[in-house]
Amino acid sequence: MKTTYGFSRRGPDRVAEELASVLSKKTPFEFKALFDIVHTNLRAKNAASGGEEMLRLRLYEKLQNFVQAGFAKKTGKEYRGVPKGLETFLSTAADLNAKFAAGTHSRPPVIPVIPVAPVVAKPKAKRAAAGSL
Repeated sequence: MKTTYGFSRRGPDRVAEELASVLSKKTPFEFKALFDIVHTNLRAKNAASGGEEMLRLRLYEKLQNFVQAGFAKKTGKEYRGVPKGLETFLSTAADLNAKFAAGTHSRPPVIPVIPVAPVVAKPKAKRAAAGSL
């Protein structure tokens, strides 16, 4: 039985949600302009933590994941949101946020396993000659 000891209760991904909301506008963005908008919005919501460079790296990684998942399209150096993909992402994020707020986001508690008494093997008969090898 595999058990996981890692931290499994993650909150909503504010960076990805803000990225999706900015990309849902019909205009294409270069990364620098996109970062400036997302960073300003996150700072206004007091959700930008970890420093500007770390946020830039996280946002770039999320943006590349959005392109791979089909939520955004890259043309040259510009990124544009795909409306249908972003709609799906935002609805899924809203559902997960609702579950997180309700406290039903984590797995159910693990049922304890009742230990079974080990089978004890019969002791082997002692040899008659104590000194023989």
